[in-house]
Amino acid sequence: MDGGVVCLHFKERTTRDEGSEAGAGGFEQLLRSYQKGDAAAAAELVRAVSPLFVRFCLGHGDSAQDVEDVLQEIWLRVHKARHTFRPGAPAVPWLYAIARHARLDARRRRERFRSRELQVEVLPETPAPQPPVPAFQAQELLNGLPEAQREVLVMLKGCGMTIEEVARATSSTAGAVKQKAHRAYRRLRAGLKRTAAGWRP
Repeated sequence: MDGGVVCLHFKERTTRDEGSEAGAGGFEQLLRSYQKGDAAAAAELVRAVSPLFVRFCLGHGDSAQDVEDVLQEIWLRVHKARHTFRPGAPAVPWLYAIARHARLDARRRRERFRSRELQVEVLPETPAPQPPVPAFQAQELLNGLPEAQREVLVMLKGCGMTIEEVARATSSTAGAVKQKAHRAYRRLRAGLKRTAAGWRP
């Protein structure tokens, strides 16, 4: 998924290619050095992984401001949990599991805060009808997916994770990840067909 374009050709990836594997191995080495108190390794890990976390959050439709706040929370949690990373374990699922929980907790906090704001605000007058949006954006299609399906799709396509990595990060199974991905693609294809036909809810 790049620049808001949704790829609808689902190719199940159970292993990484050579270049990606080298990057994942580098993350594991950096994490091990980080555990030993290597400040340079910690800084390099933040530099290398932060863009992946940003892409993960943006893929869920989070705003740039929200992503900035969540990114700080993710790294705070990584720092606190760094001792739980087991040498020899894959780094990517471990990192994304922390990012996933941090993002979900941040979203719940935002929803509670915005709900309290709405309770004290005066209800606005009904706005005049607006012209329809000329083009249905890919992000709107993604936002219409159930949370579990959107999460799997963002990890697979937006973050380039494998089936097994997504399963580990979400405490699920490879079969369940595949099922959610296939259901997500069916819903996206159906949405695209309705849009092409001029259908609106």
